[in-house]
Amino acid sequence: MNLILRTLALLLPVVLAFPPPAQAAARERLPNIIYIMVDDMGYADIGPYGQKVIRTPRLDRMAAEGLRFTDVYTGASVCAPSRSVLMTGQHLGHTRVRGNAGMAGGIPDHNGARRVPLEPHDITVAEVLKSRGYVTGMTGKWGLGEPGSTGEPNWKGFDEWFGYLNQNHAHTHYPDYLWRNQQKLTIEPNVNKQRGQHTHPLFTDFALDFIRRQSQRPFFLYVPYTLPHQEMAVPSLGAYANESWTEEEKVFAAMITLIDQDVGRMLDLLRELRIEDNTIVFFCSDNGGWRRYEGRFDSNKPFRGAKGDLWEGGLRTSMIVRWPGRVPSGASSDLPWYFADVMPTLAELAGAAVPPNIDGVSVLPAILGQRQSLDRMLYWEQYGGGALQQAARWGRWKGIRHEAAAVTFELYDLAADIGETRDVAAGNPDVVRRMEAFLASAYTPSPNWFRQPQGQGPGAPKTKKKR
Repeated sequence: MNLILRTLALLLPVVLAFPPPAQAAARERLPNIIYIMVDDMGYADIGPYGQKVIRTPRLDRMAAEGLRFTDVYTGASVCAPSRSVLMTGQHLGHTRVRGNAGMAGGIPDHNGARRVPLEPHDITVAEVLKSRGYVTGMTGKWGLGEPGSTGEPNWKGFDEWFGYLNQNHAHTHYPDYLWRNQQKLTIEPNVNKQRGQHTHPLFTDFALDFIRRQSQRPFFLYVPYTLPHQEMAVPSLGAYANESWTEEEKVFAAMITLIDQDVGRMLDLLRELRIEDNTIVFFCSDNGGWRRYEGRFDSNKPFRGAKGDLWEGGLRTSMIVRWPGRVPSGASSDLPWYFADVMPTLAELAGAAVPPNIDGVSVLPAILGQRQSLDRMLYWEQYGGGALQQAARWGRWKGIRHEAAAVTFELYDLAADIGETRDVAAGNPDVVRRMEAFLASAYTPSPNWFRQPQGQGPGAPKTKKKR
């Protein structure tokens, strides 16, 4: 049965890639889409969002030529679930992958962590775009399917890809192998624990080559870079080599500047190939910064928390969108949206249908500079020791619900308190009630992640078992 499903999964995009003549003519006008997502970068780590120390001239220019969103959120506060939300258009209460490692089921990796893969009926944005004839490519870190699983990128809509499948494998920038489609590719300079080839330049080379080869047809290129995630290693410290900082700070700054340079290389290539006016480019991070670097870079300023937290510092991301002649230049928008909205937005760009079970909505009007207002709640969840934590944003309000020995609810007014320092739940019972009802409805049980019975989370009083 798995073989049949896999064969159908491969054949269907091939059939859809050859539409009738009328559709083929329309396809020629479809925009190319490049979605660049870096790993563990803080909101304020780049110039357009307030960075004063790290040099990011190409991202500064991208923001000047495009649109800067201030209130965009990731899918989750950590890697794999954030990517699952991005790919499926479903928030964390519905998407397949709700944590970096499952609590049950999944496929144990070499470290024993249970990696939960996407399944055949989990439709990705790549599959949606292929239905309109897009050629699809990816390079960097996947995190949604182990080798031989139903979640491999080639089974989830990507015609070609190059990079890491497993996020633990991606903790080194000098691995002795990577995956090229379903083949393990040895990185000879790194064999026997040598450190001769950093992976970041390889990913950029793949991206540039893909753009060149596919420039004459609509393409979707997903670039989930592994920088600036640990390990702290970079080919060169560049302009930061002589700074009087810690070695980690110099490496981190060099990572951000290297990302900046390579984003610039992609934008330059679009201009060289004369396709920049028909290519929309997104830039963001997968979650908040893992370190705050306070007093040096102030990576998550002005927010509370960091990667792994449901406060703004763990969830909010920079988001720059550039499309010359279509996206307003030098503009900004404070419309709140999140990764679940990416699928329907890209689908509207391509004139494609979306699965009926997604949670996101298209924010294309806002991207094109039109006024857009969305009265809705955004949803997140995460698990710690089996205890469920949930969060929601609704307009100016941000609510966080904790299940542990007792259930607690925090409410923050982001319009007055962007740092989430003052809990105003007691003074706004109607808001709390509405958010509590939404959180209850947004959660659905998962076979791989589960909540403790109320009062049985960490810190709960021990109960004696009946004999």
